[in-house]
Formats: sequence, structure tokens, C-alpha cells
Amino acid sequence: MSTRGDLTLAERKRQLVADELTEAALQLLALKGFDTVTVDEIVAAAGVSKRTFFRYFKSKEDVVVQFLADMGEDMRGALADRPEGESPTEALLHAVRGPLTTCAADSERALRVVQLILRTPALLARFLERQDRWRDDLAAELARRTGRDAGTDLYPRLAAGTALTAFHVVLRRWSDSDAAQDPVTLLDEAFAVVAPALAPAP
Repeated sequence: MSTRGDLTLAERKRQLVADELTEAALQLLALKGFDTVTVDEIVAAAGVSKRTFFRYFKSKEDVVVQFLADMGEDMRGALADRPEGESPTEALLHAVRGPLTTCAADSERALRVVQLILRTPALLARFLERQDRWRDDLAAELARRTGRDAGTDLYPRLAAGTALTAFHVVLRRWSDSDAAQDPVTLLDEAFAVVAPALAPAP
């Protein structure tokens, strides 16, 4: 029978394999382009079987999008951790700032992935789908913080959507500049523009 320690070890091994697959895919895709790289090439580079690949990912699109998959959860967690008395605008700014700070800290790798996603229609579509789910998560947390109903009140979803639009515009500007511009500074500038729209009505 498996113990808790065994499960922890299994999870670590699973994460290691997923990371190796992701890194092998990113290197190949950045070098050759998304459309030309095959799953066979990815598994060969990672040193695993095709069966192993499909145990972790449904498609090569999933390998790339996984790089950004945890962003939404991180954003919601960051929003939930903000002081209760903080304004929604400031709280949302801190919530969406985290992923951009990560991009700035690991700009070479992050830029490679972000440019791949934004410039590949199939990946961009998947990324936008994820952002739609992130908006719902942020709206739910924002509703809790402001005492509103995310299902009936327009504010939580509109505010969350506005914050994510700022995030996406900044990510694209940073990508287009080949990381020459600081994404955190760009985000602060973007929020200065949208701040009036983020303030809740009485």
C-alpha cells in the first residue's frame, strides 16, 4: 500500500518528467517553429516514449500552454492574499503583476514562450480560453472581497476583465519589444489608464 511519502515522491517524479518534456518542446518549437515540430521529435529530445508524452499532455499545444497554466491560480491566490481594506484597483494590480514579474526575472525563456503563444493562432486561442477562466476566478474572489454577487452584479466580471485586458496588452507590448521594455513598469502605466474603470460604483 502506498504511503504519503510514496505519493510525494511519485508527484515529484511526475513533475520532473513534465518539466523535461516542456523544456524539450520549448527549445524545439523556438528553433523550428510550432507547425513543423512533431510529437515524435519532442519525445526523442526529452528521452521518453510517445506513450509517456500522452500520459502527461493531450497535444503539443498543451505542452506550451502549460507554461502559463498556473498563472490564473497564482493571480487568484495573490488577490485573496491582499489586505481586506485595500482598494479593488490596487488589489487587482498586485494580482496580475506576479506573472509579469516572473517574465521579467526569466526574460529569455519567458519571452521565447510568450512570443510562440502570441504568434501561433492555435496557441493564442488556447491562451485566450484560459484567460476567460482566469476572469471568472478573479471575479469570484473580487465579489467575495467587495460583498457583491458575481452572478448578478456586473462589477466583478467587468473589473476582472479590465485587469486581464491590461495584462494581455502589456504582455503583447513586452513581447513585441523583445523584452526591451519592463513589463512591470508597463503594467503600472496600463493601470493608471484603466484605474477609473476599476473603481466600484457605490
